[in-house]
Amino acid sequence: MIAKKYAIPLIVVIMATAIVYIFIFLPKRETIRVSTTTSLYATGLLDFLADQFRAKRPEVNIHFIAVGSGAALELAAKGDVDMVFVHAPSLEYEYIQQEVLVEGVIIAYNNFTITGPMEDPAEIQGLDPIAAFKRIYSACEEGKTIFVSRGDNSGTHTRELLLWKLAGLDPQGKKWYIETGTGMTETLLTTNEMRAYTLSDMGTYLKLKREGRLPNIESLVSSGRELINIYSVYLVNHTMFPHTKYNLAKEFAQFVTSEEGQELIGQFGVDVFGEPLFYPALDRRDELRQIWEWFAEISLEGSTTIKTYEIYYEYADPPDLYRENISTLVKPA
Repeated sequence: MIAKKYAIPLIVVIMATAIVYIFIFLPKRETIRVSTTTSLYATGLLDFLADQFRAKRPEVNIHFIAVGSGAALELAAKGDVDMVFVHAPSLEYEYIQQEVLVEGVIIAYNNFTITGPMEDPAEIQGLDPIAAFKRIYSACEEGKTIFVSRGDNSGTHTRELLLWKLAGLDPQGKKWYIETGTGMTETLLTTNEMRAYTLSDMGTYLKLKREGRLPNIESLVSSGRELINIYSVYLVNHTMFPHTKYNLAKEFAQFVTSEEGQELIGQFGVDVFGEPLFYPALDRRDELRQIWEWFAEISLEGSTTIKTYEIYYEYADPPDLYRENISTLVKPA
């Protein structure tokens, strides 16, 4: 009887002590909300980096919201996320100017690829990107093929529109110009089904090709300065949105941009594809920054000077450095 009398109070005391210990001594679990371009997420890179980060900080959860770059930036502008990973220089510039984004760093690069039917009715293989888009336009007008666009204000869609602009052409409203309004995976699958042309990030294309999901299309043009694809990470302005988890987001960003994080980016995909899906930016940030500036400028109508990171650049064309070294920055498929 005595044992039973004291058993229940003892259990209550033990449970109460355990609860107090958990709340006081164990690290509190926190979540970082991250909006990201679909390519970094669909390829598995961000989950890979997050797993490595959580090995050091197991109490931190990272919740990725994978959308196009435009939608990712809109979430940042609403204060709905703590940080963003994007690849749309002209869109990024607008949000930097609005002071929504702070402490941006280029983390990686690869290249976009113009994919199309294996029979290549537009005969673009081996051409430079602008000549290829001109050929595609002509072939579409002649009824030989069609073009599939993401049409979602993503980084890839923004680059596609820039390529049409540089080619002096406007496909909007054409019957052969199909806008999916979906992510890269869905757009590539639609392109494959329709045996059409599209612009894709290289990482997503390689992943789906490896999985055997794109039997009807292949990478036809993947080199040229206009196809350099630059990925950046930004923190959401904590002053503008005090509820954001600035310190945790900064810690994750610093991990991604550190030597360790950059080495992980360079390793990702090598075991499966024989080469990385993304190239680390650590040793090329100055070069990539200037190319980023060029893309932002030529994408903005009527712009001759842009200001980012408290540095002014004025170009009408990329610096000569990139004409000379472009082959080392963009690796053909």
